[in-house]
Amino acid sequence: MPNANEDTPTALSQVQRRAVSELLRVSPVADDLARRFQDAGFSLALVGGSVRDALLGRLGNDLDFTTDARPEDVLKIVRPWADAVWEVGIAFGTVGCQKEARVGDVDQSYQIEVTTYRSEAYDRTSRKPEVSYGDSIDEDLVRRDFTVNAMAVALPQKEFIDPYGGLEDLAARVLRTPGTPEASFSDDPLRMMRAARFAAQLDFEVAPEVVTAMREMSGRIEIVSAERIREELNKLLLSSHPRKGLGLLVDTGLADHVLPELPELRLESDEHHRHKDVYEHSLTVLDQAIDLEEDGPDLVLRLAALLHDIGKPRTRRFEKDGRVSFHHHEVVGAKMTKKRMTALKYSNEMIKDVSRLVELHLRFHGYGTGEWTDSAVRRYVRDAGPMLSRLHKLTRSDCTTRNKRKASALSRAYDGLEDRIAQLQDQEELDAIRPDLDGNQIQEILGIGPGPAIGQAYKFLLELRLENGPMEHDQAVTALKEWWAEQG
Repeated sequence: MPNANEDTPTALSQVQRRAVSELLRVSPVADDLARRFQDAGFSLALVGGSVRDALLGRLGNDLDFTTDARPEDVLKIVRPWADAVWEVGIAFGTVGCQKEARVGDVDQSYQIEVTTYRSEAYDRTSRKPEVSYGDSIDEDLVRRDFTVNAMAVALPQKEFIDPYGGLEDLAARVLRTPGTPEASFSDDPLRMMRAARFAAQLDFEVAPEVVTAMREMSGRIEIVSAERIREELNKLLLSSHPRKGLGLLVDTGLADHVLPELPELRLESDEHHRHKDVYEHSLTVLDQAIDLEEDGPDLVLRLAALLHDIGKPRTRRFEKDGRVSFHHHEVVGAKMTKKRMTALKYSNEMIKDVSRLVELHLRFHGYGTGEWTDSAVRRYVRDAGPMLSRLHKLTRSDCTTRNKRKASALSRAYDGLEDRIAQLQDQEELDAIRPDLDGNQIQEILGIGPGPAIGQAYKFLLELRLENGPMEHDQAVTALKEWWAEQG
């Protein structure tokens, strides 16, 4: 990679030095592959996000390449070389492969994608891009989403290719499009969401003309499949600065089409009159939930934090005393969450987990600040199930009051609840609450066969277990017989 010219700011020189270091690290693999393409009469270049990340000093082992070779030629070159090859994206000109290599004293596994020079565009009715192959790298780069992703490094000679000023934009931390944003977003409307996602991931600013185009063309996003939108939304939410990306989606009107429940929260004052609006409150809860994460980004927790109050606009009531209430907004919000996540094609398990957290996020406040009974603790744990740890984080995050005394009191109250849960878990195995008698024992004691009565008896014993805790076997048998006698 050549040095920057004398007029290039120091920041650019530092960026290039980082890139050289990163490229040297992956050179054994990248150069080996490039020579194979060269021997076959083709060119190969590291491209897009790989070059951007190299310049940022964060290049991983996922490498993206572009080539003038057609997919069938790429397959002929990589099959003898790679440890595994897949053709999932071959219809779009992409061949994937895996290469195991020893770099220095460390064994590395590289995930590689090689894509033929191409251009693609949507028509007004199709959800899939029309792909045509190109013959030059400049032609390939101009069709990419942003200038910071429109740079390449030709291999093995390490020639830096940057026809659209991506290096300067990277140093300035700004997102621009290689051509006009209108043409770029017309080619692939998902790029509007990618702008929000990259702003959140990289903490970059989006150029004013790009924001304007996003606002004017936001309705075009509806041509994109729900699955592609969901994946961009997930990447945004799992980024380091999701609030920044979400704000851009709302401000440009994109959220009106992909997550309309979010902008609907604006100007919906909550019942405590403590927050400017529920929208800002929800973003703050998301920030606070992220701060409580322990093992990396948690998509379920982040979705629940963002969506926990989406039922408020539909349940808002103006009371006679001038207060605003949102009764049962958690129940309505859980149903809305399920509907929106289903529309975005999330998995059934994730829909269940997120909507359950939304439904339970007020449960703690329903008990007030008084002493929790054993029964209340058991029911809280039973209802949360495997979501208990996330419910702890969501409930704590939902306190956004500026009243330090109130915030401290709520925190102490929840500390007390967690202590009570820990005590009972040691005594009663709360994580697996079940009746003291199983179905077979119920049938034997009552002298009846399988049927609805067994389920009713099981439910009775479970309620007894939740209310009173574990019972001795003889006590459970006596209670069951007394209940059975009452049933006639």
